[in-house]
Amino acid sequence: MGNRSTLFVGLDVHKESIAVAHVSEDLRAEAVFVGNIGPGRGEIDKLVRRLQSKGVEPVFAYEAGPCGYELYRHLTGKGLACMVVAPSLIPKKAGDKVKTDRRDAVQLARMLRSGDLTPVHVPKVEDESIRDLCRAREDAMKDVKAARQRLKSFLLRHGIAYPGRAAMISDQEAWVARVTCATPVQQRVFQEYVYAASHQTERLAGLEEELADQAKSWRLYPMVEALQALRGVKTTVAITMAAEVGDLTRFDNPRQLTAYLGLIPSEYSSGESRHQGSITKTGNSHARRVLIEGAWAYRYQARVSRVIQKRQETLSPAVREIAWKAQVRLCKRYRKLTGRGKHSNVAVTAVARELACFMWAIAREVGPVA
Repeated sequence: MGNRSTLFVGLDVHKESIAVAHVSEDLRAEAVFVGNIGPGRGEIDKLVRRLQSKGVEPVFAYEAGPCGYELYRHLTGKGLACMVVAPSLIPKKAGDKVKTDRRDAVQLARMLRSGDLTPVHVPKVEDESIRDLCRAREDAMKDVKAARQRLKSFLLRHGIAYPGRAAMISDQEAWVARVTCATPVQQRVFQEYVYAASHQTERLAGLEEELADQAKSWRLYPMVEALQALRGVKTTVAITMAAEVGDLTRFDNPRQLTAYLGLIPSEYSSGESRHQGSITKTGNSHARRVLIEGAWAYRYQARVSRVIQKRQETLSPAVREIAWKAQVRLCKRYRKLTGRGKHSNVAVTAVARELACFMWAIAREVGPVA
């Protein structure tokens, strides 16, 4: 086994087919396009046996995409090396305007050999299930907003507008129950919109309850509890961060974490000139969104409310100290940036970047998760 040479295999994976190409470790060798195979596990096993029969040890790579990580888990489960590649970080020639499955597979094989591919973090099955639940909740939240907007738009078209505060949901529901439309047809349409809004709200509540229950038996739950020591990081934010990013201690330093989240500024420097622009927005958009939502809590003066005290009761003094340092620094940071004339969105994004660093510090205090 130790005398076997390495064969680098590029897979361009689609729902109905997989394009296969490989190249040997000899830098002078040209890549060979094998052809297309089916996506079934039997076809994959047949390909592996054919490659291993040549006396080589295959190493596979394919782009992250809608087909997920099942192929990766199947190959690694057989003891084979496999890499899931970040599509946005694959080097591309500016003048190359031709894209085919064959060229993509050949390119993956070549770049796998040269070491120019960037792998993505593949979550464990248990972690992915919690992440799917988080994303289902996020989709349900969007559906709730859309259903309520349709209801408001319908009423506004007929000159009916809610006179109270938009934040008072219970008062809105009582007011909606008293609304009467001009015709029976319009009343039927109105009731359909009301039913859709209430149904989506119940669906969201059910998903949030399920998420909270499932997280309690999750291997990352100790980190989730510790992250809630921070202001603006409630249960949903903490679970989403852990589900989308995984164990935060897998990053060697907080700069790697903020780069992964796309919260670092873009830069274009040449010679003596240096220009920094907006954040890169690369990496995980779901984690970045909840971080920025949590960062809005630092607009106000630093204080440990009764709610935060309750969340910190079972946590170590070191974690509570980090959380207080975060409050003092980030509240001051927001006021300083806005005082210099920065837009509130820019200031909150800067606060979110540093909030991620404090999360990393708390995760390190909790320790790596097996």
